[in-house]
Amino acid sequence: MNEVALLRSLLAIGAILFATGVIGLLTRRNLIVMFLSAELSLQGIAVSLVAWSRYHNNFGGQMLVIFIIAVAACEAAIALALFVKLFHDRGTLDVVAWQTLREENLPPHIDIEVPEPEAREEKWPELTPAGREPAPNLQQQRHRARV
Repeated sequence: MNEVALLRSLLAIGAILFATGVIGLLTRRNLIVMFLSAELSLQGIAVSLVAWSRYHNNFGGQMLVIFIIAVAACEAAIALALFVKLFHDRGTLDVVAWQTLREENLPPHIDIEVPEPEAREEKWPELTPAGREPAPNLQQQRHRARV
């Protein structure tokens, strides 16, 4: 295959990935989808770097892509921990619920009015008290005789 044609094909794929990621980042409100869109843009740039590196017979672009992938893996771990904490605090991953986060000296900017969250009743599992064996369920014992 012609090297220029291969370069054009890989650059087109990289541009499509990058554009899809940017559009997803700008149009979605879920934090996880926004993060995945940013990662998609990053992978589009990585494809373009590998294409240029191959075209110029230089391994610099490929080494940079390996570094980008390593940083993206670390970033994904940190983002997952952040998403778990944010969901635990507000019960949603919608970006609109986080518009009140700002510095103390700045006035609040309300883009979209956030509805009040539904009252959730957390029901914790109940354990059998220590020292007392629960009564056996005969129906379940007959049904699961081989277990």
